[in-house]
Amino acid sequence: MKKEEKQQKAEELHQELLNARAVILSGFEGITVSQDYELRRKLTGAGAKYRVAKNSIIERAAQGTPAEAAAAALNGTTSLAYTEGDPVSLAKAITAYAKENAVLVFKAGVVEGRVITLGEMNAIATLPSREALLAKVLFLINSPAQRTAAALSALSRNLAYVIQQGVEQGKFKEASA
Repeated sequence: MKKEEKQQKAEELHQELLNARAVILSGFEGITVSQDYELRRKLTGAGAKYRVAKNSIIERAAQGTPAEAAAAALNGTTSLAYTEGDPVSLAKAITAYAKENAVLVFKAGVVEGRVITLGEMNAIATLPSREALLAKVLFLINSPAQRTAAALSALSRNLAYVIQQGVEQGKFKEASA
């Protein structure tokens, strides 16, 4: 690969890493073509991108981005998975794949500008998705209003029931004019 090509690839990757909310660097030594295809399919389904690149290109591209600290001193074969979308989806997809295929080994990661460890990535992977968290928040916001409405409706319903019982039992007398 010529120097100009390397520089161009590094610049393209740099632009993508600037916008990435999460970047996961992993080793993939010994991965088969079918395993690689399956990994790419899962990551694309999670809204992420996946690349295999030389360590020098990754290090050059990561300069000036949040991924710079994670890309320092890479060795061996390295791939990167990154997303501008939901970091939880990326973490879930990559950890699920790594559990099924031991050939994918976590090297480093960055989520929202912070370098993470393998344990932190596993913790992120267990979080509910953004949509599920929003649904829970909306439920919690809506819950007091629903309870208040139910209590008010129960009051009027119970009052009507008591009045009906009183009329049936003849407890009310007609008012004389």
